[in-house]
Amino acid sequence: MSIFTPTNQIRLTNVAVVRMKKGGKRFEIACYKNKVMSWRSGAEKDLDEVLQTSTVFVNVSKGQVAKKEDLSKAFETDDLTEICKQILAKGELQVSDKERHSQLEQMFRDIATIVAEKCVNPETKRPYTVILIERAMKDIHYSVKANKSTKQQALEVIRQLKESMQIQRAHMRLRFILPAKEGKKLKEKLKPLIKVIESEDFDEQLEMVCLIDPGCFREIDELIRCDTKGKGTLEVLSLKDVEEGDEKFE
Repeated sequence: MSIFTPTNQIRLTNVAVVRMKKGGKRFEIACYKNKVMSWRSGAEKDLDEVLQTSTVFVNVSKGQVAKKEDLSKAFETDDLTEICKQILAKGELQVSDKERHSQLEQMFRDIATIVAEKCVNPETKRPYTVILIERAMKDIHYSVKANKSTKQQALEVIRQLKESMQIQRAHMRLRFILPAKEGKKLKEKLKPLIKVIESEDFDEQLEMVCLIDPGCFREIDELIRCDTKGKGTLEVLSLKDVEEGDEKFE
């Protein structure tokens, strides 16, 4: 007995669906469970590990494939890989209430872990524990956003927590050596980007050890490379300037 199977229908199992509405039409992609959030957080970089197929659907559960002309019109490209990436980035993951709750709980813990790894109490320079950060996030009623990466949300959490507790990103310790000719002028440009100058030696060249906010590193690196035409050197002495022991709330 033969069974007629329409050529525009594909059946998939154990699937996580990401849905996006664009140009007045619905588009869906079929992904492996647990891989969508890994892709969005940057942990998974291989698209083939995320997508069950690079086909774009109108309805995954019914196996209805989207028309090429609809895709071209909505996304302004015929590149299926690029279209899948757009849907992955901006689409809505279709999950059950139980799965969504479990997913958000995991993201909450991941965000707290990132904050604890990156931050210290600025007065004591001691790091906070993950449990303490989780408690502080609950106190400010932080609501996890399923479609934003945990790294992005960790930075947002740090900004919000600053209003209710002593917290800041741990400083990086740098050493840079600058040619004497450019040293004085460049030092003035670097000053607003430096938190603390720990040592400074100006002989035939300017050698400085300082603490900076990690968010300023790229700008400092570019300034030194461009203004010294590659003659200056920048060395990271430590990624986190912290004291031993965990911080506790009294």
